[in-house]
Amino acid sequence: MVRRNFYEIRIHGRGGQGAWTASLILAQAAVIEGKYAQSFPEFGPERSGAPVTAYARIGNEPIHIHCGITEADYIIIIDPTLVDRAKRGIRKGGKIIATYPEPPEVLRKELRINSGIEVWGVDAVKIALD
Repeated sequence: MVRRNFYEIRIHGRGGQGAWTASLILAQAAVIEGKYAQSFPEFGPERSGAPVTAYARIGNEPIHIHCGITEADYIIIIDPTLVDRAKRGIRKGGKIIATYPEPPEVLRKELRINSGIEVWGVDAVKIALD
């Protein structure tokens, strides 16, 4: 088994919601704190509003891998309509943090996650509008 010296983060959003910007900010903040980091998006020529996935890797040592992330340690969901994409490719012990108007138990049930993965929901839209 290969030892990993970094965390992998996947962010789901729609074009214009800032998923790629969020991954850049996470990576830059990690570098400022003395860590090593990568950030990269995955999207095509779609227009604003199309699903976008962005990625970040953060570690205490140089990161020598330069490929897509297939199993993330953390998944962040900016757009609640994209929660169905969250379950695929998360490591056991991973964490899902979602903009979601219902309690985390409802999100866990929707994702059909029993155990081994932490689920956190934040009603970010309500917070922003209040």
